[in-house]
Amino acid sequence: MRKIITITAATVLLGLAVPAYASNDDDVSCGSQTGTQLSVTQITSKVTQMGYDVRNVEREDGCYEVKAVDKNGARVEIKLNPVSGQIVKSENKS
Repeated sequence: MRKIITITAATVLLGLAVPAYASNDDDVSCGSQTGTQLSVTQITSKVTQMGYDVRNVEREDGCYEVKAVDKNGARVEIKLNPVSGQIVKSENKS
């Protein structure tokens, strides 16, 4: 009986730990967007107007992911909504 309780308790604890481990708060998803999506050229222009030197633009998780350099020479990664062009997440990489 003691062995069954120990195994059950371990299973419950492991079950609680796995979803917490699988969750990643750093992941950003723009999800499915309705409306006219901006082109890579439009996104590049928008980010350049913000003062960044754009190095790469690609689609990831439904967002545009822009790798750029700011005016101080620091590398940044910016995720933008593909329809509105609004910044969803910005992160320094330097």
